[in-house]
Amino acid sequence: MENSQTELSRDCEVTQIPSGNKFMLPKGTKVRITQSLGGSYTVMTDNGFMVRIEGEQADAIGKEVVKHVEATPAGELSKDEIEKAVWNQLRTCYDPEIPVNIVELGLVYECQVTPLAEGGFQADVKMTLTAPGCGMGGPISAEAQSKIQKVPGVKQAKVELVWTPPWSANRMSEAAKLQLGML
Repeated sequence: MENSQTELSRDCEVTQIPSGNKFMLPKGTKVRITQSLGGSYTVMTDNGFMVRIEGEQADAIGKEVVKHVEATPAGELSKDEIEKAVWNQLRTCYDPEIPVNIVELGLVYECQVTPLAEGGFQADVKMTLTAPGCGMGGPISAEAQSKIQKVPGVKQAKVELVWTPPWSANRMSEAAKLQLGML
């Protein structure tokens, strides 16, 4: 965690955590960066709001703008290589409140890659959230879908939020539990 204080250099669109509501923070708002992972920033405002600033807006907090690049070199990739690249992209998506990626948190239940008749592949992902009432489901699943679509060879991507089975800490990897002090 960075835990550094800064001031917005311009108006900036943010997503409130955990509601998922988008709004504009005005230039001059003081924020403290609490997490910088996966190309986005979690910040606390001076009036107590926790919000997410996407990497494309990073210049507003004095950081380099993050432009997402393709996950793997272009070329003909096998189904297994595409699936591996999709999983790698999912590992770059983070819950804005927890410094662990969604794969290690156990939020991704399924990832299926299927060839398309017209060439390329479709990636279908089923994922959940740590709490059903969390409003960040839309932003996190949209980020995952956007990153998956950057995998060369993926022509279609679908990320579905599911609630069965309910998530529990038992789904977390050992590495995630260790990182969060649960071991």
